[in-house]
Order: sequence, then structure tokens, then C-alpha cells
Amino acid sequence: MKILVTGTHGQVDTSIRSCPSAKGHEIISIGRPEIDLSEYEKLKNAIINANPDIIISSAAYTAVDKAESEAEIAYAINALAPKAIGEAAAKLNIPVIHLSTDYVFSGDKPSSYDEDDKTGPIGVYGKTKLEGEKLLAAATPNHVILRTAWVYSPYGNNFVKTMLRLGESREELNVVADQQGCPTYAPEIARACITIAENLINDQAIELRGIFNLTGQGKANWAQFAKVIFSGAEKFGRKKIIVNEITTDQYPTPAKRPKNSLLSSQKLLDIHGIELDNWEKSTKECVKMLLQNNA
Repeated sequence: MKILVTGTHGQVDTSIRSCPSAKGHEIISIGRPEIDLSEYEKLKNAIINANPDIIISSAAYTAVDKAESEAEIAYAINALAPKAIGEAAAKLNIPVIHLSTDYVFSGDKPSSYDEDDKTGPIGVYGKTKLEGEKLLAAATPNHVILRTAWVYSPYGNNFVKTMLRLGESREELNVVADQQGCPTYAPEIARACITIAENLINDQAIELRGIFNLTGQGKANWAQFAKVIFSGAEKFGRKKIIVNEITTDQYPTPAKRPKNSLLSSQKLLDIHGIELDNWEKSTKECVKMLLQNNA
């Protein structure tokens, strides 16, 4: 199977290229500097010329706070690029797997969000990602949209790497404890994408397509997430870090965050047979990968 992945330096696309289950498949990556996602005709032509069996649309504008002042750029990449990708997929008559986010929800629901819950993004980033979902779905019915959350990995920029970096120069850190979500490991997202790709290629069933939530098992707030990171780091000789729990109001940011980002992934398990590991297990694995060579 020939899989075209958008993105060359992101967490998910990097994880796909190094994913054990991707072996035996041909992985083609497109992105900057050769192609900018906002160059829509160039993007579509590159996809059509590559003639893949399936597309994994993983590249996105993910600077949540910066998006508040760069709305046009965020819209160009998160909304219009998926539209172009969907149009290319339709022309080739192939499936497309598109990565989306928990930020399409308001965060006001007291329990986990299901795929059919009403959306209501509260910031520019979430609004552009939701528009990207809609435009891609309108371009081709042969799609899977995966809503994920709190993504981390040994690659790129993410919460785990930020905590480890700050822990090198601090004795204690203040971390928000009144936002909850499902930390999700990018290598596990990659594994899930490969499995879904194989399912879509081998089966035309309509129920395999549509919107699915994809997150790690379990729930956490940011402070709990940080504590597990630092606990794992201590095993590699890092000093103990005190994590002070604070409120969102005590750590103001340009963009509002959903208070509740919990997503139920039961539909993905029922339809595609996919269940990710518990976030604590994956977090410890990520910390190990980042620190074992420096221990």
C-alpha cells in the first residue's frame, strides 16, 4: 500500500515514518519546504502525481495561542488545505484519513464527548479545525476524521518535552489542574492510522468511515500529566520537581482552552478494533525514549 502523509517535521507524520506497522508499506511525505499547505493547486497536483492508495492528512497549524492573531494563516492551513486534500482524494477515488482535535468542542460538557455531540469551538484554532473537517467531508465521503487530544511524542514540540526542559533549570513548577483531557501518544496515533488505512483499503463499508475519537486511555489534568513525566524522569537521574497545582485563571493565555477535553474512543474500538494504551504507560515510554541516551 502506498500511503501519502502530509507533513515532514510534525509529531504524527514523523511517528508514521518510524512506525513498525508501516514496514511493508510505501510512505511518501509531502510538506515544507517543497510544498506549503497553503499552495492548494501545487498540493493537489503533488498528491495526484504521487498516485497513492490512501492519504493521511496530519499536517496542521497547531500554535493555539498564535492562531488568535494569525487567524487567516490558521484558516488557510487548517480549513482550506484539507479541502484541497479532499478534492485530490476524490479525483483519485481513494480514502483520506484526517487528523482533527478536541478543540472543536467547547469543553462545557460534564462527561466525555462522543462523536455526535454538538461542536462549539471557543478559539480560532478550534474553529479552523472544525471548518477543515466540514470542507474535507464535503469534498469526499470516503474519509475518516480522527479527533485526538493532548498529543505528545519524542518529536517536535509538546508538553512532555517542555516539562523536561523546564525541569532542568527549576526546582518547582506551577501547572494548571482544572483542565482535564486524554494525553495521546503520537506513535500510538501512527499505529492506529496504519490500521485504519488497511481497513479502509480492504473494506468499502460505510460504517468504517466518518468521525472517530482517538485518544489514550484514562484521563488527567495537566498537573497530573506533569507529575507522571517528572516521576519517570527521576528514574534517569533527573532531580525531583515539585508540581504546584494552579487554576486556568492563574495562568492566562491568549486562547481559551476547553475545561473538559475528554473524548470517548469507544466507537473506534467497536468499528475499527483499535484501543490505545493508557496514557501513563505511554508517557513513561516517551520519557524513556527522550532520556535513556542521556542517563
